[in-house]
Amino acid sequence: MKLAEALIKRSDYQIRLEEIKTRLNSNVLVQEGDIPLERPDELIKDYKKTLEEYEKIVIKINKTNNETLLEEGYTLADALTKRDVLLKERAMYQGIVQDGSLRQDRYSRSEIKYVVTVDIKDMQKELDKISKKYRELDTLIQSKNWIIDLI
Repeated sequence: MKLAEALIKRSDYQIRLEEIKTRLNSNVLVQEGDIPLERPDELIKDYKKTLEEYEKIVIKINKTNNETLLEEGYTLADALTKRDVLLKERAMYQGIVQDGSLRQDRYSRSEIKYVVTVDIKDMQKELDKISKKYRELDTLIQSKNWIIDLI
């Protein structure tokens, strides 16, 4: 199985766990004299079974990410961390650009005037540079996911 397939499976398990939890919560309390649409004990068994499968696949994914070396000299796990850091940095610059680009209309001279304290053009350039790095790294990760076999 390829790593990408395992990631899809993991996502399916996560969705399934949430669905079972929702169904369980809907069936633990019923009006006196009624019976639940689904048996909570059966749903709990199904949840635990799905959780075991989820745990197995996550362990294999983590092992694969930690042991797979990329040509760039770092592991796939390191690349995922680098991608997350770039995402956070990109979000920070994006916030600066958005907040600094807001037009503030004043209706009279007595209203408070706000001034931008950073060069928005420079911030936008930095945002574009980080976004490009993020896209390139994400593309590398995604392409490797379809090549690498799950350990």
